[in-house]
Amino acid sequence: MVAPIGFSQNTAASFFKPADSLQLKRQNAVVISEAVLATGTLIGLNQVWYADYPKSNFHFINDNEEWLQMDKAGHVFSSYHLGRLGSEMLQWSGATKKNQLLYGAGLGFAFLTAVEVLDGYSSEWGASLGDIVANASGTALYVSQGLMWKEQRITPKFSFHTTKYASYRPEVLGSSFSEQILKDYNGQTYWLSVNLHSFAKDSKIPKWLNVALGYGADGMITGNIENVTPISISNPKRFRQFYLSLDVDLTRIKTKSHFLKTVFSVLNTVKIPAPTIEFVHLNDIKYHFIYF
Repeated sequence: MVAPIGFSQNTAASFFKPADSLQLKRQNAVVISEAVLATGTLIGLNQVWYADYPKSNFHFINDNEEWLQMDKAGHVFSSYHLGRLGSEMLQWSGATKKNQLLYGAGLGFAFLTAVEVLDGYSSEWGASLGDIVANASGTALYVSQGLMWKEQRITPKFSFHTTKYASYRPEVLGSSFSEQILKDYNGQTYWLSVNLHSFAKDSKIPKWLNVALGYGADGMITGNIENVTPISISNPKRFRQFYLSLDVDLTRIKTKSHFLKTVFSVLNTVKIPAPTIEFVHLNDIKYHFIYF
């Protein structure tokens, strides 16, 4: 027998709707799912990323000068959103706000710390104190806003465009689009998207309108300028880029659908294409009709 359409829709709606009070079945499902997913990801990462390189004693490296700190911005972004995911999953289970922030938001920091441990035992890399500080900063950004404002007014976001540099060193910067998104720091931009209405609640500013401050870098073929490039090209000039743009906070778009709220929450990690002002130097300003 086929279930009535209305019944199916109601079932889906009730599934995505956060519980009003703690539901142990949902909480157990969240904990087990997170544990399985994190363990599987770490095992897969170990096989794909580390297995081809020799092991070493646990050690630290100082990579704070590499890639003009674009990798550190990526760690802040990742730890914030992994923590947000953990917190929202506990919210779905009906956990208290305190437990959402205490246990859920710590998910990103705990997972990325485990990755640092894998780095520390690899002779090719090493654990990075700079990465750990960046991970803690992303988690602190989420938790502090929850404690101070009971909402997220400032959201880290990400955008990417392809660059010419990946073709110079595809083994480092990525040989495919999916690899370049992760590896080509020249094409990455990290944003702090600030919701205007949340700082001026009595104003007529649309609740979904944000202003975004972006950071990027260009001209990077190696981690730092002292690296020896194994190909016969000279390193281009490396420089930082700063951006000012408009954005949308998708989580503040009104909808009664909890499914759409979930979709908006996932998509809210990405900065929307919009008119943008780029600052390289005080006297070097560029205007982009659409920048991503």
